[in-house]
Amino acid sequence: MRVLQVDSGREWRGGQNQVRLLCRELAREADVDQVLVTKRGSELARRAAADGTTVSETPWGWGLDPRAWFRVNLAISDFRPDIVHAHDAHALWMARHTIRTVRLVATRRVDFHVGRFSTWRRADRIIAISKAVKDILAADGVPATEVTVVPDGIDPDEIRRSAERPLNVRAQLGLPAGTRIAVNVAALVAHKDQRTLIRAAGHARAARPDLHWVIAGDGELRGSLTAEIARLGLADRVHLLGYVEAADALIRESDVFVMSSKEEGLGSVILNALALGKPVVATAAGGIPEILPSEALVPVGDAVGLAGKVLDALSHPPSRIPFPERFTASAMAQGVLALYRSLL
Repeated sequence: MRVLQVDSGREWRGGQNQVRLLCRELAREADVDQVLVTKRGSELARRAAADGTTVSETPWGWGLDPRAWFRVNLAISDFRPDIVHAHDAHALWMARHTIRTVRLVATRRVDFHVGRFSTWRRADRIIAISKAVKDILAADGVPATEVTVVPDGIDPDEIRRSAERPLNVRAQLGLPAGTRIAVNVAALVAHKDQRTLIRAAGHARAARPDLHWVIAGDGELRGSLTAEIARLGLADRVHLLGYVEAADALIRESDVFVMSSKEEGLGSVILNALALGKPVVATAAGGIPEILPSEALVPVGDAVGLAGKVLDALSHPPSRIPFPERFTASAMAQGVLALYRSLL
C-alpha cells in the first residue's frame, strides 16, 4: 500500500504532531510505503524526518501556494500512491485539485461547521478525531457513512521522557518553590477562549491568593489577552509565556492543567496531562467530554465554575485517571490503517 501524506506544516500544533506520530507508526507496517509532503524547513518536516519518515519538502508560503500544488501533483505522478491523506484544509484543496483516480482521505480536527460547497465534501472518506466532530459534519449534511471516528493518540512514554528535563517555571517567574500553578497550553486564538480562563483567575484570587495561572502559547489574541489581564488587575497572577517548546515539562511542573476552549475537536494536549498524571479541569467543549469524566468539566464560558473546579482539584486532588489505551498513537494508526484497507 502506497500512501501520500499531505500537511501544509505552516505551524507546529497538535495536528502536526498527530501527522508525525501517524507516519512514525505506519512506518512499522511491512505493507505500507509512504511519503510526507509538507512545508520546506517546517517543524513537522524536521521532526518527521528525524523519525525516519520520507519527507518531500516544498515551499508553502501561504495556504493555496501554487508551488505546493505543483509539488503535490509531482509526488502523485512520481510516487503513484493508492491513497492520498490530507491533514488540513489547504492540503485537502491541493490534493483535490490534482487527483484523478487516487482514493482521497481527509482528517477533520476541528468542530467547526463546513459550508455547502466545502472541499471537505469531496473526500472519499473523512476521519473525524472525535464523535463531536462527526456530529457537526452530520449536522451539515455529510453522510455518516463517509465519516469514520479515529481519535487522536499520543505516545505516553515519549511524553514522559520529554517532560524529564526541568523547566523550572517557578524560578523563571520569580515565584517561591512550591507556589501553586494552574497551566494552560494552547494557541492564543478565539476558540481556545483564554479570556474565560483569565476571568476564572480573577474569581479564584480571593480564595487562593497564592495561586498563579500560566498560559503557554502564542497567537493573534496575545495583545487583547494582555489588556484583559491588566484590566482585571491580574498581571501579578496570570502569566503569558508565549510559545514554550518544553510544554510537557511545563505541564509536569503544574499542579493542575486547565482547558477553557469553547470549541475543540478533541484536545489532545489533555492526553499529555493525563499521561503525566496531572488533574485536569476543562470546559465541556467539542470532544473534550470523550476524554474526561463529567466531574472534571464545566459548561463552556463558565469562568466561575472553572475557578471552582480548579480550587477543588488543588484542595482535594482527584484520583489519577488511568491513561486510556484507545488514545495511544498505536491505536490511532491502526484505526487509520483499517480505513485505508477498507478503501482498497
